[in-house]
Order: sequence, then structure tokens, then C-alpha cells
Amino acid sequence: EVSTDDPETAFCTLANREELNPEEDSIHHCLYQFTRNETLTETNKLLCDVCTQRHCGPKNNIKSEKKYVYTNAKKQMLISIAPPILTLHLKRFQHAGFNLQKVNRHIKFPEVIDLAPFCTAKCKNVAEGNTKVLYSLYGVVEHSGTMRSGHYTAYVKMRAMNNHLSDLVLRGQSQASETEPVKGQWFHISDTHVQPVSVSKVLSSQAYLLFYERLL
Repeated sequence: EVSTDDPETAFCTLANREELNPEEDSIHHCLYQFTRNETLTETNKLLCDVCTQRHCGPKNNIKSEKKYVYTNAKKQMLISIAPPILTLHLKRFQHAGFNLQKVNRHIKFPEVIDLAPFCTAKCKNVAEGNTKVLYSLYGVVEHSGTMRSGHYTAYVKMRAMNNHLSDLVLRGQSQASETEPVKGQWFHISDTHVQPVSVSKVLSSQAYLLFYERLL
């Protein structure tokens, strides 16, 4: 879907992202980099239909004679609809010559994350004037091993039913909810072995997938 927005607000977010100053090797830094503003120039210029029509005339010109016009542009990926469930998949590999190498370093992630600095100012399911879009962590998938082999384990929070989340999933409605992490007991699951663990143990895990549920 292509839409034309006011250039003054097209790259605006719900909360000021420039005040973030995210820490290296953190999920905030990953999101900041993924949603950064990019300038498309030279071989990355954007094909502009408006410029092409202005330069070459109406669309009914013979395509083979048509010269397409490319122009410099800005690009930014922002969240336009805040999901009930936020799933973050970390890229845990890098190219090492012709081979792929697993990235093993720890990426910091919080119990509660605010997605507002990464949402467009016109986010469709956020109440007007709201500058926070909060999510609570409820699941983590961890991988141990190499690119060729390994083992997956999970951390899952056992908690009470979230009626607010049910309304979001079934009706798409967003109402004020708690701003603190959803209360519950964390468990570590490895095949058939299940044991209770502390929050600090969860937050120190080498996350591969993160699962958050929306609070606000």
C-alpha cells in the first residue's frame, strides 16, 4: 500500500527516539538500527512515477520509448499497527567469508519494553495523545550450539489470563491497562524437563526469540 503523507510528519514517531541513546548490544539498539532513517541516493534512488509523468508525459506513451526518472528519497521502517503480541526474532548469524557464523554474544532485553519510539505518530490502534506502547515479556526461546547443530530451550511465564489482551486480539480494542510486568512464575523448559527459575535468570539468557504481550 502506497500512501502520501505530510512530509513534516511522515517520519515522526509516537515518542522522541532521539532521546533514547540506546545501549550497545541491547534490544533497544537493535530496534533503533532497524527503524533508522535512511537516505536513498545514487544506485539506490527511487523510481518516481510523478517525476516520470512530468518528464515524459501521460502514461499512454509507448513503454519502450519511456525514460523512467529516479530521484533521491528517504526511507524509514516504522510500526503502523501495534500488535497484541510482539515477537522479536534476533539475527544470530553473520557472514565470515563464504561461511555463516553464529553470533553468541548476550543481547540485553527488558521485562517491559516501550515500543512508542519505533511506532509512527499515526499508529492506528494507539489512543490519541498516548506516548507509550508498553509490552510485558512472557516468553524467550534460547539456542545453544552452532549453525549446524544445537538445542532449543524456552523460558515461559505462567500467569493469569489477560482480559485486556483478549479484547485486543478479538476486538482490536485498546484500553488503559497495567504498566508493570504481568505477575507470574517463570519456568525453564528443556524437552520434558521443567523447572522454576528467577527473572534474573531469564534476563541473562541468550535470547533468539522474544515474546511480549501488550500492556498499554
